Amino acid sequence: MNTAKKLRRSPEGGYARGDETRHRIIEAAVDLFGEHGFEGASTRDIAARAGVNAPALQYYFENKEGVYRACVEALADEAWKTFEPVVEHAQKVLRENAGTAALIDAFIRIQEAIADTAFAKADHSGRRLFFAREQAGHEPESATQILAGRIREPLNHASAALVARISGRAADDPVTLIRTLSLLGQLVIFHVAHRATLSALGWKSIDAEKAEQLKSTVRGQTRMLLEQWSRERDEGGAPAVQTTGRGKSRKAQ
Repeated sequence: MNTAKKLRRSPEGGYARGDETRHRIIEAAVDLFGEHGFEGASTRDIAARAGVNAPALQYYFENKEGVYRACVEALADEAWKTFEPVVEHAQKVLRENAGTAALIDAFIRIQEAIADTAFAKADHSGRRLFFAREQAGHEPESATQILAGRIREPLNHASAALVARISGRAADDPVTLIRTLSLLGQLVIFHVAHRATLSALGWKSIDAEKAEQLKSTVRGQTRMLLEQWSRERDEGGAPAVQTTGRGKSRKAQ
């Protein structure tokens, strides 16, 4: 997939108008790609929903692939505003060799930032379906590459490093990675399996009060597990590791 075309500007101005038009196209495209998939959404329908003529899409994005990539880039930019502070905090406590309590709190911050983003998307069916299709592997692979490089890998690396330090295992140990992904997945399921989880709970939606109930419950479970793995580390139940820089670790000899 080609790189999304950069916004062209009129030499006479029109900056705000151009940005607003481009934003409308992206918002309409996210909804339609979510509803119908990349193959099913037409540029004509995207233009109509955005309230622009079809040539406007070519002007701003060249083709449908350019529109799709622009959608992914915009969603990644928006998500990173939420995730960057918690990732940076995790990196800080790791650098400072903080104690177990601080490491656990840093992990829970990441977990809840993911939850807040997922619950926000839950009220926006187009975005929720957009990500569900991408996760199912039905959309252009470049979307997964962008989201992996800019969002998922930084989150997973920081989270795994925290779990590794708490449990005394290496960050690349399969047990560490499985534990990390399962802990993060506790709240993601309410986004990915939105309809099924609402039905099981007898809820019509996840409002702020219900979101806090979910986070509070999962927060307690997560804290309990992380504290248990920390105790196992202290009791010699996991191999000790030594940091080697840049978040990597190795088993102590």
